[in-house]
Amino acid sequence: MSMHTLSISQMAKGLREGEFTSEALTRHYLARIEELDDEYNSYITVTPEIAIEQAKAADELIATGNAGVLTGIPIAHKDIFCTKGVRTSAGSKMLDNFISPYDATAVSKLAQSGMVMLGKTNMDEFAMGSTNESSFYGATTNPFNTDMIPGGSSGGSAAAVAALLAPVATATDTGGSIRQPASHCGLTGIKPTYGAVSRFGMIAFASSLDQGGVVARTAEDAALVLDAMMGHDPLDSTSNPTASPATTASLGDSLQGKTIGVPTQFLSDNLDADVKRVFDETRATLESLGAQFKETDLAAAEQAVATYYVIAPAEASANLSRYDGVKFGYRCKDPQDLQDLYLRSRSEGFGDEVKRRILVGTYALSAGYYDAYYRKAQQVRALLTQQILAAFEGVDMIMGPTAPTPAYELGDKVNDPVATYLEDMFTIPANLSGIPAISFAAGFTESGLPIGMQLMAPHYGEAALLNAAHQFQLATNFHVQAVEKVLEVQA
Repeated sequence: MSMHTLSISQMAKGLREGEFTSEALTRHYLARIEELDDEYNSYITVTPEIAIEQAKAADELIATGNAGVLTGIPIAHKDIFCTKGVRTSAGSKMLDNFISPYDATAVSKLAQSGMVMLGKTNMDEFAMGSTNESSFYGATTNPFNTDMIPGGSSGGSAAAVAALLAPVATATDTGGSIRQPASHCGLTGIKPTYGAVSRFGMIAFASSLDQGGVVARTAEDAALVLDAMMGHDPLDSTSNPTASPATTASLGDSLQGKTIGVPTQFLSDNLDADVKRVFDETRATLESLGAQFKETDLAAAEQAVATYYVIAPAEASANLSRYDGVKFGYRCKDPQDLQDLYLRSRSEGFGDEVKRRILVGTYALSAGYYDAYYRKAQQVRALLTQQILAAFEGVDMIMGPTAPTPAYELGDKVNDPVATYLEDMFTIPANLSGIPAISFAAGFTESGLPIGMQLMAPHYGEAALLNAAHQFQLATNFHVQAVEKVLEVQA
């Protein structure tokens, strides 16, 4: 078995038993990136010097017998997490020259656990997109079929893990940007409860929605890394001071007696036929494991996309106002005056999708429109959250498709932003309400493209979600098939 096909627990066992070193494992991944990533464009920056240095330090710690389970395991970071001394671009020309002077808390926690940074992964510009086509560094491709999108905005992280160019990667989720690419790339992706993972050093898009998480090949791998990422951070005012659940401890729990709700709004007649088939098959598998299903009603979910695309651009408009060409980031050449500096730096530094959302957000916050749009959207958000929390009084989890369609061709919807926004229709409710949600590989289309299913749980229900996905993976082998299919394409 090749090193790049091992799970994190298998890698940890191999490292502890001396079958290979972290340096050898790291060099193996760096060689695969060098050989294969021109086809995927999953990395923006590769950091071989840092990786080798961290791997050697991990090997020294492993030799003492005091290493943790993640010591020496390689990881890739989405290029939205600040990394000290390394370019952190957020996929934008605006930050193409930005070298972060500090590490994001999530990065430093994983480094403290002994993980080895391979590099920074490609993403939609400032995490705004569902296809990874808005990146200043070019689109990322899907390892199952390079004519297809990998999903976004964490498409680079998902493609790197799916292509076996990293065993696991950090990612962020504002409206589905962990779960949707995980679905399109045959992976497990989890968005934790809002406040469970520190946002310090994670470049802001929409502050009340953004949440860091993980994409991995299995739920067990995701749980191991998420446990190291979660916890209170005094540097983040939105970090929960009490929540730090250990998700790996619950991975052996039975699903017997668990009740899973299915919102009628998630199974419309417009759902792709393959997605509906995989949903039915997933439901049958979970029922065979002891879970019961119950129909639930989330009427406000039908307004979730419209609500999100008022709130998120409004917050983006405020957050991105800091990029003015003065203190850091891109600055236009030879500005005539301060007004010209602002205007041209922002016009030249931001891409079309970011400009579009800034305009929408600024409009929604402007005098005369604030009450009609932004305030109304916040009221619908509160109603949706109320409905979801009420639904959880009768069910343990809520299930539906992660995305309404499988991956589609690159460029197919690039001129139809509304169509791409609708790809997030099933994922957005979890962000608006702040609850955790997971996507896991559940089947394939007739042409072999992956399809993911989503589970949502009440606040701080990450352990239940990861266990449910883990039990599903013990009973099926779609996560194994995903690796086999990619290896066939790469052969």
